[in-house]
Amino acid sequence: MRKLAPRLYLIIGTLVALGTAAIVGQTQVPTREDYLKRSRETGARMDAAGLKEPFKGVTTSGAVVPGLFEIRSTGVSTEPMRTAAAAFLKTLDAAQRQKTVFPVQDDEWRKWGNQHIYFRQGISFEEMTGPQRDSAFRMLEASLSAKGIKLTRDIMRLNETLAELTGNNRVEYGEWKYWISIMGEPSASEPWGWQLDGHHLNLNYFVMGDQVVMTPAFWGSEPAVATSGKYAGVSILQDEQGRGLQMLRALTPDQQKQAIVQVAKPGNNILTQAFSDNVVLDYAGIRVASFSAAQKQQLVDLMALYIGNLREGHAGVHLSDVQKHLDATYFAWIGGSQDNSVYYYRIHSPVVLIEFDHETPVGLRHLYPPGVPYREHIHSVVRTPNGNDYGKDLLRQHYERHPH
Repeated sequence: MRKLAPRLYLIIGTLVALGTAAIVGQTQVPTREDYLKRSRETGARMDAAGLKEPFKGVTTSGAVVPGLFEIRSTGVSTEPMRTAAAAFLKTLDAAQRQKTVFPVQDDEWRKWGNQHIYFRQGISFEEMTGPQRDSAFRMLEASLSAKGIKLTRDIMRLNETLAELTGNNRVEYGEWKYWISIMGEPSASEPWGWQLDGHHLNLNYFVMGDQVVMTPAFWGSEPAVATSGKYAGVSILQDEQGRGLQMLRALTPDQQKQAIVQVAKPGNNILTQAFSDNVVLDYAGIRVASFSAAQKQQLVDLMALYIGNLREGHAGVHLSDVQKHLDATYFAWIGGSQDNSVYYYRIHSPVVLIEFDHETPVGLRHLYPPGVPYREHIHSVVRTPNGNDYGKDLLRQHYERHPH
């Protein structure tokens, strides 16, 4: 049986504990000045550690598999995204634009953090005017599916719930603590993109011609379901949670033995969240080539939940590309298989990597047993292995054809 690969690249999730040390309960809340100071210091440490190696991408052996991605026409227009992004930029004044726009090849792409303490670049929703905020959402709506924009907004809303539950007064958490950066200039022919960066919500959206790459993409929350407060009833990733478990249960007993690499889940298992661009991660679990036709379709439907956050036409293109490598895909599981179990699962192929994880308490560790994974803290991430996160392999090919 294959084992899960060790963390061969620095994953800086432990900095969350350092950054949130002041929050043990609702009475100990840092001042804005103290939080900003700690955020800058923590962000600098994360940048220094996470960017010390040039980008390679997630690989299984340390070597990128070549020839997996090509510049081509998808037949799906990107004009709505370009138009909406250009309109958003027009709402910014000179100072705002200066801090929001970066070159398309800039390392700013790699500077994102699912942790709340990370110091962000760009312009935040908190500092935007009403018209600027509306224009920013129109850009997101043009780029994402209805499902994707709902998930985006619900994560932002649950970050407000976290502020309520911690008595944080929105110093560290809150609905509008999310930042937008634009990479390059919105163009019909030249590469460009945008980044949405904040606590539990990180989208990197690369556009070139009519091709789109939306990875790394991170979605998560603590809590996963709001039972009180302004946004009571809001929840996220419940389908991804439930249908992951259904996928495991759809396997035969012999297949489950191959898929389950570890029954005990004592902590966090996710491997490719912030600053994990060059993780070396071997395949684990069961190879999908051994699945029945019905099992294969069930796995495709599970992957479509994540890929389907993209605008519909481009989601279809991406899912089709993923299906070409279906027999080379692996499904791995850690944890239990009961209705109330906590677990981690991973779907991994040469062209897609999806992780789902029930995490230990961080923001709500004053309410729940520390160090014990629970269903109210969920992390999920989607990557494009072998060098095409942030569309970097497409960008490389573009510059080879058109030197700048």
